[in-house]
This record gives sequence, C-alpha cells and structure tokens, in this order.
Amino acid sequence: MKDEMGMDYVPVYETEGETKEVGGRAPIKMDNAKRQLIGVKTARAAYRTLTHTVASSGKVAYDPDLYQSISEYKEALIARQKVKDSSWPEVHERAEALIRASELRLRQAGLSEDQITELSVNGETHANLLLPGAKAWLYAQIYEYEIGLIKAGQEIEATTPAYPGRVFRGVIKAVDSILSAETRTLRVRAEVENPDNMLKPEMYAEIKIKITLPSRLSVPLNAIVNTGTRKLVFVDKGETGFVPKEVKTGFEGDDYSEILSGVRAGEEVVTSANFLIDSEARLKSSVTE
Repeated sequence: MKDEMGMDYVPVYETEGETKEVGGRAPIKMDNAKRQLIGVKTARAAYRTLTHTVASSGKVAYDPDLYQSISEYKEALIARQKVKDSSWPEVHERAEALIRASELRLRQAGLSEDQITELSVNGETHANLLLPGAKAWLYAQIYEYEIGLIKAGQEIEATTPAYPGRVFRGVIKAVDSILSAETRTLRVRAEVENPDNMLKPEMYAEIKIKITLPSRLSVPLNAIVNTGTRKLVFVDKGETGFVPKEVKTGFEGDDYSEILSGVRAGEEVVTSANFLIDSEARLKSSVTE
C-alpha cells in the first residue's frame, strides 16, 4: 500500500513470543522453583454469578409525617366516595384535586405507585410507622454509588446492639425518589418481622442487603493490581511467563470483579504473590528503558 504522498508503507511484524509492556510493567519469566518459593497461585477468568452485600446503617421508623400523609390520602378517598353522587362538577373536581395532592406527597415520600394503589383498596392504617407492632418499619440510607443495585422486593437482614446475635429479616417495600443533598444517600424503607415487639422506634440497626447479578466474566478481586491510574492483572502463560494486561472492571462483588475488557474467559490470572510479580515487572521495565 501507498500513503497519500505516494510513499510505500513499511510493514512491521510483531516478533513471535514478544509482548509489549503495559503501564510500566514488563513481562517476566519465572521457573517453577521460584513460583513455589513466593507462593504463586492462579485462577481462571470465567463467567460467574456475582454476589454483593450492601451494608448500611439505619433505624426503626418513627415517621409521623408519612403517617399523616397516608391518613390524609385515605380521608381524601373517603371524601370522594361521599360526593360521588353529587350533581355539581366543582365538587368532583375538588375531590380529585385533593387526591392528586395527597398522591404527590406520598410519591415524594418514596412510596411506589403499587403501594399507593394498595392503600386505596385496603384499610391498613400503617400505625407501625409510629409504634411498631408484629412488624416494624426500618429505614436505611444507601450511598449514591450503590442505589442502582437496590429495588423493592429485595430481602434484608438487620441486627441491633440491643439484641446481639439476633437477626431480623424483612423485605424492602419502597425506595425514596429524592436523594439527600447533604449525605448523598437515598432512603429505603423495609418491613421486618418484630417478634415480641422487640424493636422500638428510633432504635439503631445495621442492615445488609444481598444482591445477586446474572453471570458475568469475572476474576477474583485479589487478582487485580490497582496502580492508581489503571488496573492490571498478570496472565500466566506457563513457560512464557507472566504477562501484564490492563483491564477495565465493572461491578465489584464480594469475591469477584466483573471484567469488561482486557482478558478473555479461560485465561489464568495470578491471585497470590501478584504484588511481588508486579515489583519485578516494574524493575525489569525500568532496567530495559
């Protein structure tokens, strides 16, 4: 081929077995004796179901504002029912306006459309927002970077210093729609079992929400070397040695990190002694510069 000036392109071929440096790290060779001496271990990059535990602090609800909003919504529904046979259009318009305003306050408080609909068809008073009964409401604060993982219907576990070793289980019922500007957190509401009325209003709680995501290409967390500017793994090429590769990561689970690019499924990555390998790779890079 020729360039736009009519000059011939000079083909450049990669030398067989040659690999490029990545992030100031050169590929290194290591015999089996040295591998055993420093304790090299590897794991395969593979598609796995990832799990992640969202940990949060929270408290048992004491929420007179939400209770009042629910009461006002129910009163608006009753008022509309009472004037349903009225011949005055203005009466119907005022009744509908009250309901719309009440629904808006409930949505601002974090209730979903399904929950609002449920309120309109049953007589539940939600008095346990003020004084817990057989079930209690728990409020938890979720940091902004984790709110994409949280949704209604997920199970939670709560513990409290008042009852060491006791776990209270429940389900997330609602996620607020407005983020706190001060704390950069989003409040979630969960309903948990409250045997013997053990949970009291404003009681402190530690909350865990376990998230499971579909199968994704991943490597163990300890395989990733974070340099501050990039993330690397060392791929074990057997007799060829260890080859540094830059990777882009996605979702970080409890034990594994999703890999978006950089390694392929089936490649063996170093999971133990990789920081020693990283040091030698940097030293070799600086010597060969």
